[in-house]
Amino acid sequence: MVEVCVKKSDSVRYLRNNAYICTMKAKLNPQHPMVLNSEKIKDDGIAVLRNVTMLPTGGEPFVAPDYVISIGHRGRMDLMYEDMQDISAPRVFAIIFPNHKIRCVSKTADFKTSLIVVDAKMIDDPLLQIIRQFQYRYESRPSVALGEHEYKVLMKMVDVMQETASLDIPDKRLLMLRLLESFLRLLGHYRHRILDDVKAGKQFCSQFQNAIAKHCHQHRDVGFYADLFCLTPKYFSNVIRQQTGHTAAYWLRQHVIAEAQTLLHDRPDLSIQQVAGLLGFDEQQAFSRYFKRETGLSPTEFREGK
Repeated sequence: MVEVCVKKSDSVRYLRNNAYICTMKAKLNPQHPMVLNSEKIKDDGIAVLRNVTMLPTGGEPFVAPDYVISIGHRGRMDLMYEDMQDISAPRVFAIIFPNHKIRCVSKTADFKTSLIVVDAKMIDDPLLQIIRQFQYRYESRPSVALGEHEYKVLMKMVDVMQETASLDIPDKRLLMLRLLESFLRLLGHYRHRILDDVKAGKQFCSQFQNAIAKHCHQHRDVGFYADLFCLTPKYFSNVIRQQTGHTAAYWLRQHVIAEAQTLLHDRPDLSIQQVAGLLGFDEQQAFSRYFKRETGLSPTEFREGK
């Protein structure tokens, strides 16, 4: 049996100070796990929610301020993700970045999923820079169906995360970050392998990401990467934007900043000038301008946690 939950209103109101963002006419379900645990998500940074059966707004468009990982267990929900069709079904993993609109089109009565909800502020933690580095993959196509083995392996990790979240220990936040990072890396490995087998376009983007990792310290101009693929810069940029929703220059900046934040956080023994040199900047001043333009903070302010 399928419940149709389409509503007429698609206008979305962005309420920056509220826990959740929904349509002007929609009402949040106070019993929904994301609503019940909104304070916990904010305080702990990461929460594992089981037995979720519907969006917090039912069939109305819903925009969460959080980073959400959905893991389908049973039944099916047909969705609209922005203007694209998507699904949640058994063994389907989806990663939704903050401020993307989702609407339920229909769902089966037995639908059930688990959610890993990460407060948006946590995405900037140096331990989770993998999120920024792989953002284009998930924003352009948030869902991937995995095999039974991959599903079981990842669910074991979810069980460990849920158990850790219930503990009252001083290092719980750090442990949760480490577990989530490992989960995302393994999910990324499975997803990369499957999507590379499915679509040539994704292969192209994956190769571009690898090229960035290899050459970004010496080359931060789009023309260099276009030459690697024997394409004109304009055509190359159009392909990347079509596949990912963002320009090639955007992903170059994201990767450089992610590496810079990791070095600034994890290597306090390095001076700002040394960090700049490792990233291929000839002058510390040029690196500082680049970093502040992208993050709003100077490298020193970021390192000091301001």
